[in-house]
Amino acid sequence: MNRGQYYQRAFTLVEVMVTLVIATILITIAAPSFTDFYDNSRSESANSVIKQSFTSARSNAISYGAIVVLCPLTGSTCGSDWINGFDVFIDGNANGTYESSGDQLIRSIDAFNSKDFIKTTVNTISFSAEGMLTGTSSSQRFIYCPSSKTNENARGIEVSISGKISTLTGAVNCS
Repeated sequence: MNRGQYYQRAFTLVEVMVTLVIATILITIAAPSFTDFYDNSRSESANSVIKQSFTSARSNAISYGAIVVLCPLTGSTCGSDWINGFDVFIDGNANGTYESSGDQLIRSIDAFNSKDFIKTTVNTISFSAEGMLTGTSSSQRFIYCPSSKTNENARGIEVSISGKISTLTGAVNCS
């Protein structure tokens, strides 16, 4: 009888420790790039939602021949913090705020990640029946910054007076 046939094959403690050390090193190297990838994906997604909402609002304003407003939420009323989400509605009485009687809700956007930032100088955006911005004399910028105000993965959108909606190129931040 062969003595080796009764021994079980297994990993030694040294082999397990070397494997764990190598895995720890690889995870330590890879983790920052995953964070950057996650921030970039989150920023792209949020920027896309915002741009699509603006495009839809402008299109609805032209289609219905009415003023369409995008308004950041604070509870159920218009506020100033876009990170909490926003409503898109037809403003039947042209007062710039959503009221269940007379105004028609088109779309409601849920809150974005609470650790992120949106930088803009306006509390509401409205498009006229011609698809142009109303209530402002200059183009408006919306910048989405994931995790910090100076994150390199920040993305931006600009809405011109004529209603043209475009993606900002180059470095942007929320500072």
